Amino acid sequence: MKKVPPLLKRTIPLMAGVAAAALLLTGCGGASVNQVAAAPASGGDAPCGAVSVAMNAWVGYTANAAVYSYVAKNQLGCTVVQKDLNEQISWQGFASGEVDVIMENWGHADLTKQYITDQKVAVDAGATGNEGHIGWYVPPWMAEKYPDITDGKNLNKYASMFTTSESGGKGQVLDGDPAFVTNDEALVKNLNLDYKVVFSGSEAALIQSFRTAEQNKTPLLGYFYEPQWFLSQVPLKKVALPAWTEGCDTDAEKVACDYPTYTLNKVISKKFADSGSPAAKLAKGFKWTNDDQNSVATDIQGGMTPEAAAKKWVDAHQQTVTSWLS
Repeated sequence: MKKVPPLLKRTIPLMAGVAAAALLLTGCGGASVNQVAAAPASGGDAPCGAVSVAMNAWVGYTANAAVYSYVAKNQLGCTVVQKDLNEQISWQGFASGEVDVIMENWGHADLTKQYITDQKVAVDAGATGNEGHIGWYVPPWMAEKYPDITDGKNLNKYASMFTTSESGGKGQVLDGDPAFVTNDEALVKNLNLDYKVVFSGSEAALIQSFRTAEQNKTPLLGYFYEPQWFLSQVPLKKVALPAWTEGCDTDAEKVACDYPTYTLNKVISKKFADSGSPAAKLAKGFKWTNDDQNSVATDIQGGMTPEAAAKKWVDAHQQTVTSWLS
């Protein structure tokens, strides 16, 4: 998830991003889809070869990638190489040939233009079937005790409740990984809110903060999103910001509206799409629901390995998997 016009914005300095990409991609190594001829695909003539799957740092993404990887490995005979990369660097991997598949993309209009439209090294592989929502949330106890806090127009009235040692006397808006899609700093500025955005650093830290706030009945206002397994345990309450309208987030510096609804999609490299690999067909065919993702993510969060959680879901939904391969 990010912040790119018109949606996300988790950019990293250009040179730092290039250096990080070189380190990460070199360190991960591994063959690309063009380098390895593995076992033949079941029921088909084309060998699968190797497929490099970008792994972004949230559990929902892991669920998508785990199921895709499990099917590619166990039903198509592919060699699956998973690479831990942030969103922006994953896209850079299309140009370098080191990434074949991104299994959950949140908008990223700037990266779409750069790598799909201009460089033509990646293609849209279609919707995942997941509908994504980003917003500001408070723990349930706050919405119950202060019912009007879920109206963004009232946030300044409560700002003093959200001050922390890191918020400089202002209310704190807690974000997650700085690489995630976020308009939050622009929202604070353009909605004239007496708040400061503070980054927790990860999805796990954000979830623990919300869990603790609900358990201890302490104030917390933070960035969150769905699909998300955690909401079945702690049903956070969304704060209503000015409604999103077409074009309201085109200028990232002037955003003063809520986030749009995201139709999450898969992106694959152009070379992979044209390779004839059945794993490319699988990537295009993969489609499930938010409940499906949350089910696998919950199992992973509960202690199952991603592969075991994927196997459990695939075994129970083989008809769906078969439809992806047909």
